[in-house]
Amino acid sequence: MLFNNSAKCCSIPKLSYRVKGTFQLKFKSYHIMIWRNGLCFLLVLIGQALSIKVSNTAYHILHNEHAVDAFPGHRYDHGGSAFPTGPVALPLVSNAVTAFAATSPAPANPFVTLARGPYGPHFPQGGRAVCAVPPQACDKTTYRSLDGSCNHMDRPQLGMANTRYARLLPPRYGDGVSSPTESVTGQDLPNARLVSTVVFGEMDVPDPEFTLINMQWGQIVTHDMSLGAGGTQSKKHPTRCCTDDGRLVGTDTLHKTCFAILVPPHDPAFSQVGTECLNFVRTLTDLDVNCPDNAGGPAQQISVVTSYMDLSLVYGNSIQQNSQIRAFRGGRMIVEQRNGAEWMPASQNVTGDCDAVDPNEICYMAGDIRANQNPGLTILHTVLLREHNRIADQLAALNPHFDDRTLFQEARKINIAQMQHITYYEWLPIFLGTENMLKNRLIYNVPPNAHVNDFDPSIDPSVINSHATAAFRYFHSQIEGRLDLISELRSVEGSLRLSDWLNRPGIIEAGDNFDSLTRGHATQPEELTDINFDREIKHFLFRRNMPFGMDLRAIDIQRNRDHGLASYNDFREFCGLRRAQRWEDYADLIDQQNIEQLRNLYASHEDVEVTVAGSLEAHVAGALAGPTFLCILTEQFYRTRVGDRFFYENGERYVGFTPDQLAELRKASMARLLCDNGVNIQTMQPKAFLRVSSSNAVVSCSDIPQVDLSKWIDKKPLLHFGK
Repeated sequence: MLFNNSAKCCSIPKLSYRVKGTFQLKFKSYHIMIWRNGLCFLLVLIGQALSIKVSNTAYHILHNEHAVDAFPGHRYDHGGSAFPTGPVALPLVSNAVTAFAATSPAPANPFVTLARGPYGPHFPQGGRAVCAVPPQACDKTTYRSLDGSCNHMDRPQLGMANTRYARLLPPRYGDGVSSPTESVTGQDLPNARLVSTVVFGEMDVPDPEFTLINMQWGQIVTHDMSLGAGGTQSKKHPTRCCTDDGRLVGTDTLHKTCFAILVPPHDPAFSQVGTECLNFVRTLTDLDVNCPDNAGGPAQQISVVTSYMDLSLVYGNSIQQNSQIRAFRGGRMIVEQRNGAEWMPASQNVTGDCDAVDPNEICYMAGDIRANQNPGLTILHTVLLREHNRIADQLAALNPHFDDRTLFQEARKINIAQMQHITYYEWLPIFLGTENMLKNRLIYNVPPNAHVNDFDPSIDPSVINSHATAAFRYFHSQIEGRLDLISELRSVEGSLRLSDWLNRPGIIEAGDNFDSLTRGHATQPEELTDINFDREIKHFLFRRNMPFGMDLRAIDIQRNRDHGLASYNDFREFCGLRRAQRWEDYADLIDQQNIEQLRNLYASHEDVEVTVAGSLEAHVAGALAGPTFLCILTEQFYRTRVGDRFFYENGERYVGFTPDQLAELRKASMARLLCDNGVNIQTMQPKAFLRVSSSNAVVSCSDIPQVDLSKWIDKKPLLHFGK
């Protein structure tokens, strides 16, 4: 914080436009004028000279500050030149697929009888966790690993599944080691359910610009990058802190990970049925599972999926997981054919994986255990699975000499690249703002065939705890509790109630529901990104045929305390904003009415969680979050990109795409993805994240640009013979 604290002129949440030597900061409801002076520019120059990233957006970007290596002693088998130091294009001269290992066809699953061993863990289970075991050495390969290992050759554990979340600020545990956060007075923080009902509303406010697929893609992104160890999310947790009818479990049988959300008296919903508590189980930490090099705390939560944007939710997070869902023929993933369409394979434990009342109900198996959670999520899982097989089939036709392994890895590589492009160049600008992303080097304006070689091996790509636990969860406010069924003519044919179909995915196969719900998500507006949370997720989440269910906003608040996140005030200061000395100091970004609500709930302004107050900030112009959350989100997606050696724009010789291939990948879009992988979707608006309008009219799918896979015709097929 050296430069941000010493020069408030550098503490600017968002540059809106210049007016006669000043910068005007435009928020939702008011403007702030800040004068810049020569000292600010001098400090920026000093910062650059010292290789410390100083952002003029008030963000304290930690790109060059790193944690101690958790697994020292690993070595890198050097076999090539160093990476380029800056974003300079490095041309590739051939479309040939370089072979580094044997790629003989595998007629059947070769891992089916293997225990965990070197092939990684099975799918995660509630209440259980393991520590990552990185390889002792890394071979240089064309393709990324399934468990995230060896992306960083010198530090192979970075970004692996079953490793710790990263932190921007030290944890704030009640006992300094692992217990949930307490008030600065030493007392308990206000009841999470009470905070949810008092501070956050339930108004139905449709977004005027963005469609529901915008929200749903966000869930794909977060599930791809994060899953707290020991949790189940959608499935009923085996650890019971409350009985099924909402009564507290006796203290003599209470599990040590229990942190139940107590229901306050006169609750607007739960008091009607006598519910006393909502089940909540703490995320498992490195202390719980005795991970290497932990000296007794403070506890750090573990994520059981890779940190990379690598479609692990499609392919799994280990060889063992992938082997259960991969066909091992033609490079394809396992699918089941029904009614002329491909579907994810059936779960091997229907009543355990889904809220099924009949073991014959449809319940899927995917690379992520949350695939059945809600209809929109399950649809996108299916779309991405079908896309892999579509690509593999086309590559097989173009390159008949390719064996199963090559087809699988090339199709996976293309599928991941398309997902990364859609996320960074079509989706994230809606959330983070295009100007902000360009300024902080998350995206670049380059020719279609130009690489961006910005991989930095010193950047830790691990998912930041405050991102996964607080900032990204703000977008739960976009969830819509009514899912429209839309025809090809864009008329509403009906709708589904969200809570009726949570963890019951079979509804997507009924009639024309798959296409109708897909068109519905691309047509129906999402809920406005604000302080309102739909009743379906605030009172009825996972109700499982009961009158009421859970409260997602209360869960978010409780999870903040479980993970011991630093306070909102701490994060304000970290992100370059003025630290509040009293309640009134929050008025620069938070409405006075909300401040009064917080004052009546919390003993001190220092107690307010970043999950709570960050959600109340006025949005930065051009973004869907206030400056504190925008700071955290920007930092995360910078690390996700720059800390990934296999990021699709990187032109490194053995992992990158050719210029012609890269130009094709930049044609990928959400609209094309939906067109190609529906059952019979014929039309779509070109910008699927935006609502249909005169400038974004529905057109034939044939008019939407498509990635030309002929650029992947292998120009040197002899490389594959005799391997």
